Amino acid sequence: MSAIYNFCAGPAMLPQAVMKKAQQELLDWNGLGVSVMEVSHRGKEFIALAEQSEADLRELMNIPDNYHVLFMHGGGRGQFSAIVNNFLGDNGRALYLLSGQWSSSAFTEAQKLAGEAQIDSLNIVEKHNGLNAVVIPDLHKFDADYRYVHYCPNETVDGIEIFDELDSPWPVIADLSSTIMSREIDVSRYGLIYAGAQKNIGPSGLSIVIVRDDMLKLPTLTQSSIMDYRVAVEFDSMFNTPPTFAWYLAAEVFAWLKSIGGVASIAEINKQKAQMLYACIDANPFYKNGVVAANRSKMNVTFQLSDESLDGEFLKQAQAAGLLALKGHRIVGGMRASLYNAMPLEGVVALVSFMNDFAAKHSK
Repeated sequence: MSAIYNFCAGPAMLPQAVMKKAQQELLDWNGLGVSVMEVSHRGKEFIALAEQSEADLRELMNIPDNYHVLFMHGGGRGQFSAIVNNFLGDNGRALYLLSGQWSSSAFTEAQKLAGEAQIDSLNIVEKHNGLNAVVIPDLHKFDADYRYVHYCPNETVDGIEIFDELDSPWPVIADLSSTIMSREIDVSRYGLIYAGAQKNIGPSGLSIVIVRDDMLKLPTLTQSSIMDYRVAVEFDSMFNTPPTFAWYLAAEVFAWLKSIGGVASIAEINKQKAQMLYACIDANPFYKNGVVAANRSKMNVTFQLSDESLDGEFLKQAQAAGLLALKGHRIVGGMRASLYNAMPLEGVVALVSFMNDFAAKHSK
């Protein structure tokens, strides 16, 4: 069987080594004779897994001691609500920077919960010579008192990434769902980081929250205990039964990433993958990308064919060649190749080869 490369934006492919280990351990984890899905989350074996996974994540991201690491329910969208309920209280205000579909969704959810008077927004994407570009104003000049400013450094739908860390007078909250551990960041610059697991961490159903101590002193709105960060801290992310199998796979992904040299190592590979694919797009007029070079996502490469009538044939032939899930998001159309950590360089080599062949056969 020829190699299969899954370019899905999420749930995304997992490292092959992790999947093989999970397969081997599915019926007998840690020599217990049962699956990790069947053991108590409060048993010593799973507690050890939980503690090791947190230690590995702290090492991978160089997380300072004054931050809590939480393994929570609800995915990224669950955190849209939790952030508002945990930090805004009855009269707190927040600023949402809008750069694409996910930051806009977080803003919409915040307005629903807190009301328009408490939630401000700022569109930070402009057209530069017909291409999307991110322009962040000097936030220090704003005459406002915000509890936090929220942004999404990588927009999976739009193929836009913000590489510079935000300079803000208020605590920064970042949705890192699609870029966490893909490159090094300074965690100490953030009040809170959250990420749905299904892109660079593990399977869907789990979210990671990294929150600074002082954020937990802000006034809250009335909310459920299961999404209360203070409760999650008190109970070590086990106020109720967590998604144990997802947590187990996340732990294995962390261990795998450490084994190949950590975030710095994978960042270099990710850079090579993105450069290779964008070079293919730029070199051939058959393809086009709508984002300025400085904001092109390394995780989600969006592109369009010059002749949209060939989209269906492109996807059909790509799938036959073992290149899966290249269809762009329904909102924007076109194509999208997601190059998360688990995508090997060989997958991008195969995709570029296919794209060059397809263009040669169909160019007019």
